This record gives sequence, structure tokens and C-alpha cells, in this order.
Amino acid sequence: MPDSRGLVILTGAGISAESGLETFRSSDGLWAQHRIEDVCTPQALMQNPQLVHGFYDARRAALATVESNPAHHALARLDAAWTGDLLIVTQNVDDLHERAGAQRMLHMHGQLNSTLCAHCGDQSPWRGDMPVGAQCRACGAPALRPDIVFFGEIPYDMDRIETALSQADLFVSIGTSGAVYPAAGFVRMARAYGAQALELNLEPSEGSAWFDECRHGPASLLVPAWVDELLA
Repeated sequence: MPDSRGLVILTGAGISAESGLETFRSSDGLWAQHRIEDVCTPQALMQNPQLVHGFYDARRAALATVESNPAHHALARLDAAWTGDLLIVTQNVDDLHERAGAQRMLHMHGQLNSTLCAHCGDQSPWRGDMPVGAQCRACGAPALRPDIVFFGEIPYDMDRIETALSQADLFVSIGTSGAVYPAAGFVRMARAYGAQALELNLEPSEGSAWFDECRHGPASLLVPAWVDELLA
């Protein structure tokens, strides 16, 4: 039976790539097609809102064509079965964890299927294209933008994440490059608080040296096997 150990699980683009979503940092990924400065900064939104909205409209449309994979379902199964504290922190802006059934989780970089009002800060569910100047349901301002944490903005729920890391017995990183901060620093933070650390990734990440154990291979194989092992 599961015990009372605290788990913090960080997931990145690699866990959703096997569902068919393009990653940003692969050699043929989204950053090879678009400059970060053009689509993922507050300045880009101000200077060319049509391009930025169109970029995330396309990501939203692509998300609607894919499904959660065995790695997402394995984590949802762990979420349902684990009797101790558990938090899934995802850097991904897709909803594949939720579709698989995960509940104890948060999106530190925002969500594609959500809007953020630049005027009042209201966050609301959204499906389909988001026209520039769409009206906020809360305040009425024509100020809706994708609910995405752009480069230079502060990720969501950092206080909650740090609290969870300070109380974790095991930190697990799945499908992350180890290149984007602050998430890339979570392993060191968890280790500093006394947690063990496990990496599950297609290949060694930039932070592999910080982990107690690294297992490399497809997330759809590694994650279900690890969850089976943990719940045995």
C-alpha cells in the first residue's frame, strides 16, 4: 500500500510529446519556427498582438487533436492512490494531465484553454480562437490575452511550489530539459530540503547530475513502470 511520504512531480514537454504535441526546444520544435521574442514576451504581445494570438490559437487547435498518453494516465492513477501528500507541477500549458484524471496539480506556466484579462486579472476558461480585443466577462475591458506565463513574467503558485518542495520526501522530474528556470532549480531546492530526487527523461537533461537516480527512455514506458513500482 502507498505510504505517507510526500511527493512532488515536475513534468515538462517530454511527457506530452508522445501524445503528438510539438515541443519548443527540439531541433525542429516550435522555437525553430518562431523566435521567443516574437511570440512569448509581454513586448511581443504589445507590438504584434495578432501574431501572438495566432500562435496560441494554433497551439490550442493542435491540443484539441491529441489525447493523454500512458504517462499522463499513470500519474493520474498515482494521484488517486497515493495516501500521502502529492503535487504534480507541470510546465506544460496543455490539459492532458486533467483529461487523464489528475487532480492534485498546478500549471506554473499557465494554460492554453484559459484567458487572462490584462486589465483586471480575471482568468476564465476558453475554447477556440481568441480574437485580439476580446472582452473580459468580469470587467468588460477588451483586454483578454492567452493565460500563458511569458518570458520575463513570474510563474504561477511559486509559494505553493516551494512549500511542497520543502516538505517533499521525493522529487521526480519527468520529460524536462533542465534548461528553464525557475523549474530547473527545483531539484536543487528539493535536495537542499532533504528530498531524494529521480529523473525520468528521454535523455540526460542539463540538470541530470543533481539527481540521485536517472532513468532514460520514453515517458510512456518509464512513468507507468515507476508508478507500478511505487504502488507495489
